[in-house]
Amino acid sequence: MDQLLYLAGRVLLGFIRLFPLVWVARAGRAVGGLVFRLDARHRRVTIQNLARCLGGERTPAEIAALAQENFRRIGEGFACAIKTAGLSEERMRGLLDLTGLEQAGLATPQAQAVRRVFALGHFGNFEVFGHAVQRIPWCVGATTYRALNRPGLNRLLVALRGQRRLLFFERRRDGAALRAALRDQPLLLGLFCDQHAGDNGLRLPFFGQDCSTSKAPAVYALRFHAPLHLAICYRTGLARWRIEVSPEIPTYEPAGTPRSLADIMTDVNRGFEAAIRRDPANWFWVHKRWKPPSPRALARAAAAAAAAANPANPAAQPAEDDDEGA
Repeated sequence: MDQLLYLAGRVLLGFIRLFPLVWVARAGRAVGGLVFRLDARHRRVTIQNLARCLGGERTPAEIAALAQENFRRIGEGFACAIKTAGLSEERMRGLLDLTGLEQAGLATPQAQAVRRVFALGHFGNFEVFGHAVQRIPWCVGATTYRALNRPGLNRLLVALRGQRRLLFFERRRDGAALRAALRDQPLLLGLFCDQHAGDNGLRLPFFGQDCSTSKAPAVYALRFHAPLHLAICYRTGLARWRIEVSPEIPTYEPAGTPRSLADIMTDVNRGFEAAIRRDPANWFWVHKRWKPPSPRALARAAAAAAAAANPANPAAQPAEDDDEGA
């Protein structure tokens, strides 16, 4: 079965690449609109997420229209990602703009000695970040990914992404290799951090509501003394995008002491909020971002509270969390 899925995926990818990019984008939008009508579960999640974040600013009719456009954008983004993965950098220059390099200190080869961390979100065609790195040839791009459960489909995904000059590290297995790469060369490390991070995430506000937030960008930025930036992909038209790099997010206090992980990632969340408000249909609303803490996380919080109340009792001390492979 796995081999059949792999072969079917290869055929589908090859078929999509036969057509012009604009056709692919339109087909992706059409499929996204169809999925909106057929997939009641994800349609409901999307509308609920939009309502909880923008319900005070938008009417129910506007929320429903945003949800439908969001499905179309997701369909367009996924279809275009397949097509753009195989496009040359010369061709991509007419499709993708890149701004903010000067304020990030990346506009000249003198930047090659400085590693940087980029907090990424699922905005627009987020797969074009690999192409953006090609515009900075004096640096090497890197990111992490979570392997799919189906080995054949995972091999297909890795091959699709591997067509660009990027280093890929599997989140659960390659932490040591990523740390070694960061020590050895000036990587531009992009880390997606806009989805539910499970029990090991920081409980921080996002659109004013508590949710689990990955701390990985802050951890890597502090550990490797790397400047931290946001990089947001905006859709500027049909099969057209612009990536905007933000000014540096402070990771140290003026006195030189490290800021807390929570403060750093709160700034990241605020940057994502601003990007979402700018173009609400551009983000991945179908994900359940605001999951409540699990019983395990609640038990850990209770143990931490007990330890704080009775520090002399070793049995009350909570177990230490990991730092997401950092």
